[in-house]
This record gives sequence, C-alpha cells and structure tokens, in this order.
Amino acid sequence: MIDRLISNIKKTGAPIVVGLDPMLKYIPGHVKKKAYEEYGETLEGAAEAVWQFNKEIVDHTYDLIPAVKPQIAMYEQFGIEGLKVFKRTVDYCKEKGLVVIGDIKRGDIGSTSEAYAIGHLGKVQVGSRTYAGFDEDFATVNPYLGSDGVKPFLEVCRQEKKGIFLLVKTSNPSSGEFQDRLIDGRPLYEVVGEKVAEWGESFMGESYSYVGAVVGATYPEMGKQLRRIMPKAYILVPGYGAQGGKGKDLVPFFNEDGLGAIVNSSRGIIAAYQQEQYAKFGEEHFGEASRAAVEDMKADIGSALGSR
Repeated sequence: MIDRLISNIKKTGAPIVVGLDPMLKYIPGHVKKKAYEEYGETLEGAAEAVWQFNKEIVDHTYDLIPAVKPQIAMYEQFGIEGLKVFKRTVDYCKEKGLVVIGDIKRGDIGSTSEAYAIGHLGKVQVGSRTYAGFDEDFATVNPYLGSDGVKPFLEVCRQEKKGIFLLVKTSNPSSGEFQDRLIDGRPLYEVVGEKVAEWGESFMGESYSYVGAVVGATYPEMGKQLRRIMPKAYILVPGYGAQGGKGKDLVPFFNEDGLGAIVNSSRGIIAAYQQEQYAKFGEEHFGEASRAAVEDMKADIGSALGSR
C-alpha cells in the first residue's frame, strides 16, 4: 500500500492528504437543512449532513489529491449513525481511487490492540467466512504504550499489505510535556523515531517502509532530525494551514527525491468557504472552495520544495 500511496503522489504531484474531519459548524446551512428535513434534528440527520458534505468535497478534489484522512472521533460523536457514515466515506473514497488513512490513533495492548488492527485494517473471522470491518489502507497508531501496542498492527499489516503511521512528535502545543522529555540526554520522540525505523526495516515497499510516522509541521527543526533518524519512513505531517504550518516549514520533512512526506490539511480545505480568501465561492459552492484551497496548497508546497 505504501507503493500505491507514492504512485498516487507522483501522479497528482501533490503530497497532500485531505483531512475529512467534519463538524456541524463546518457544514453549510443548506446541507444541514435538507438532511434535517428528511431525518429530523436527530443523530441520523446529522450523519446524513456529514455524508453529503464529505461527498461534495471528495467529488471536487479526488482528481487533485492522492489520499484522504477521516478522523474517526468526528464520526463517533454521532454514535452508530456516525460510524456508518465513516465506513460509507471510506468506501466512497476508495471507489474514487484515493488511499484512505484512518486517523484512529489507537494505542492499547495484546488482544485489544489486535482487535483494533483487525477492525480497521484486517479481516475478522465469522464462522467459515471473513469480513473486512472499516477497511482503511493505513491507520494512525499511538506507540507510547510500547511494542505490545504496535506489533499486533504490524502483523495485520503484513497479512494485508497495509500500513501504519505511528505518532512520534505531534503538532499540539502541549506535546512537549512528555514527548520532549530527555531520556539518557535525548528527547523521547527521537527514541520513538528510532523504533519506527527499526520496525520498518523488515517491512519495506520498493523504496519506503509500510511503517510511517506522524510529525507535526509546527516543529520543522525536530522534523529535520527525525527525517535523518527515519530515512525510509513516510512522514504524515499535520499542522499545515489552520494550525500555523506553511510550505517553507515542510521542506525538512522531505527527502532529496521530493518524496518521504505527505501533508495533511483538514479544516483549511473542508471549511475553506468560511475563510475570507475563498468567501467568493459562497456556501452553495463550498466544494469549489475546497478545490481552490487544495490547488493553493499544492502550489505553496511545490514552491517551497522547488526553492530548496
């Protein structure tokens, strides 16, 4: 799957993943109105609004991007109806040829971790038959419980030829409370980065590992060091746009081949119509605003990488 992700990146020329993280405040009024008229102001109505919102954005951007990243919490808040839309979104994006990164941030141990891995990346045995649950292509995983929480995902990934992105240095302001703590004179995130490289050595695609890392765009200097520590790991970079990251901040995350990183933008794209820069599109054409935001992001990253 890592080779397919890279192929999609090369084809589009856009190392971009759109974060499908819908919240009701991002969804235009006319979309919610139609959903509520059909299903009422219910969890089912909210889920329908989310689905129509997602579909419009995907329809306007799928030819520009290699991948999407739905954040499962944004769907779980609507209960079972939300999870149905999460699955529907995963399936629709895959039909459009997109790689799907399930942003699930699971971190547990033993059989629990194995169940998470099977549910999101593998197949569950039901009598004589097997079924894929959510069936994403990649999943984000929290490695801070240690190898017990990671190895079940690695086993399922080997079986299914899928991948994971392990949280190494996250983009949130308080990440340093633990991740920057010194261990034998080195920050903890570097130790975790070394484990990512180690786990990935035996699970390689053509040029890059199936085991990637999450490193926030808001920490470019740390990203430079982690790029050296994990030369064959693809880095998923959150924090672009709405969280303050710019194209010039992303250069250290990429290798000299122009590959090695994929940059996430969520509300900067899906709620672009709410920004002054794209207000001209209006609520009715929010999908077109999202497309314009992707095109601008692509140009920003391309310019930064081209000038290094």
